[in-house]
Amino acid sequence: MHRLQVQDAEHRHGERGSLEPAWGKDKVVNVGQRAQLYKTIARLQDAGLVAVRATGRDQQYPERTVYEITDVGRDACMAWLTDMIAVPRNEFPEFPAALSFLMLLGPDAAREELERRLKALRAEHSELDTGIAQATRFGLPRVTMLEDEYQRAVTEAEIRWLEDVVADLDAGTLTWSWESLAQFQDQAAPGE
Repeated sequence: MHRLQVQDAEHRHGERGSLEPAWGKDKVVNVGQRAQLYKTIARLQDAGLVAVRATGRDQQYPERTVYEITDVGRDACMAWLTDMIAVPRNEFPEFPAALSFLMLLGPDAAREELERRLKALRAEHSELDTGIAQATRFGLPRVTMLEDEYQRAVTEAEIRWLEDVVADLDAGTLTWSWESLAQFQDQAAPGE
């Protein structure tokens, strides 16, 4: 709801569109499910963080509601923002969870899937580079691109790590079998 903070008022149907291409926030804010966005706006309104500024009719939509951030909402936004910026949290992303079960695939299948991920990450990294370069050429202030810079750095680190893991799989220094895992389990649980 960054846009509510910056712009103060926005049409409910226009909110998703305003987050996506113009600001590139669709890369860091999940706006894929319109119903979820409506629920979020309703929760913000119920909490007194946004209020209806006006309602009207638009040709494209049955009814148009414009919301504005309240003083309480502005204070909450600043508190949330400073907390999210300052306090690291484990966000429980999917990939580390999947890695904890990688052994179920076996080394060959794991390598294949990690290569697929590497390919996708390299494409994502290229898109981030292109976007940052374009934004810089257009003279956008760097502060508007910090999330892209962060994503690029995280993507670079993951690419390097994946390249190392794939190289270890290729060299055979990272390998496993059901038998070796079962043997480890037997050794780790004596007396059973």
